[in-house]
Amino acid sequence: MAEKKLRVTQVRSAIGHKYDQAQTIKALGIHHMNQTVELVDNPSIRGMLFKVKHLVKVEEI
Repeated sequence: MAEKKLRVTQVRSAIGHKYDQAQTIKALGIHHMNQTVELVDNPSIRGMLFKVKHLVKVEEI
C-alpha cells in the first residue's frame, strides 16, 4: 500500500513570527513564499504542521 502524502504550501511569511516557527518552516523544506512540497504523512510531520498551521495550507494527496 502506498504511503499517504501531504501537499504543503506556504501562504504567509514567517517574518515577524517566533524564531522556532521560522525554523520549523525550513525543516519542512520550504524556502520561499508559495512554494509547495510533498511530505509523507506521519506524526512528526503532523506536529510540525500544527506548530505553523497559520502559515501554511495543507492538502491530503
